[in-house]
Amino acid sequence: MTPDTSAAVNALIGRRIRQDIVSMHAYAIQDSKGMVKLDAMENPHRLPAKLQAELGQRLGALALNRYPDGRVNDLRKALADYAGMPEGFDIMLGNGSDELISLLAMACDVPVPAGGKKPVILAPLPGFVMYAMSAQLQGLDFVGVPLTADFELDAPAMLAAIAQHQPAIVYLAYPNNPTANLWDAADMARVVAAGAQVGSIVVIDEAYQPFSSRTYLDVIRANPAANAHVLLMRTLSKFGLAGVRLGYMMGTKALIAEVDKVRPPYNISVLNYECALFALEHQEVFAAQALDIRTQRATLLEALRQLPGVHAWNSDANMVLIRVPDAQRVFDGLKARGVLVKNVSKMHPLLTHCLRVTVGTAQENTRLLSALAESL
Repeated sequence: MTPDTSAAVNALIGRRIRQDIVSMHAYAIQDSKGMVKLDAMENPHRLPAKLQAELGQRLGALALNRYPDGRVNDLRKALADYAGMPEGFDIMLGNGSDELISLLAMACDVPVPAGGKKPVILAPLPGFVMYAMSAQLQGLDFVGVPLTADFELDAPAMLAAIAQHQPAIVYLAYPNNPTANLWDAADMARVVAAGAQVGSIVVIDEAYQPFSSRTYLDVIRANPAANAHVLLMRTLSKFGLAGVRLGYMMGTKALIAEVDKVRPPYNISVLNYECALFALEHQEVFAAQALDIRTQRATLLEALRQLPGVHAWNSDANMVLIRVPDAQRVFDGLKARGVLVKNVSKMHPLLTHCLRVTVGTAQENTRLLSALAESL
């Protein structure tokens, strides 16, 4: 741009773009070309060649000239059956969980009286960055409650924060990202009950459910009345379809019906829903992949704990959080050796010198361990 054009554009931005947006950083995606990609909690397994051919043929036959049709409801039913959705619940689809998180913030942006406080979204920290980002983008306040030093829920602090702020939404990631742990069931129950007392919607985010030893859905089934204010969110990204971008959320019919009103029409493309239906028809393939990842996770954890200077926390997800003597130096060393992980050391003070490592294939994990040993 010429200097004159640049000045004009900057003036336009200053006048028309919100100042808090200008000061934000966009969600960063690392360049992974040519790397062993262990930074984004993806399933490392691709579809078998036979299924690739079948899916390609099926997608090629779709009427891409038409808007998505009632076939999307076939997917809603298939997902409800797959998850074992409780009686009296309904299901809503999103273009990944990220869209559902944004739509929730939009739906809960209740105007406050003059001089009153903005609605609040509350979540433990460190946690998934989109909870805070969705609040900021919608002009809501975000309150983060630090976890304990060993990344457990600080239940007394959570209860106090809920009582003080009476949040519109409380997020509980189960397992948590980036710490990969499941929180104590009694602490979860106390926080969920506290949310009910002040009229909060409590969202249980089970993005990593295929790798987890527990699901909160069992708690909901056992006592649906005490969890009428709970929404349970999952995604097919960790199932093995990160590229398809499909998240889903279950809750009481009345609550889902209201949130669904802010969903854009046709938010799930014909390609999205046909890929997802195909995957559910072959769910045994993805279940075998998840089993392999859980097996590799156990092997990786044992090997990581043999490395001097490395502390690895237990995981119920497809990632492992580790602490090393110097996170940036080790991250750079891994990258130089062709292995890409996530440096989370600056996300929160509790994560000082921490890296988050996706569980890969046996071969990928071997390369990671070799590069890590050299980088240390």
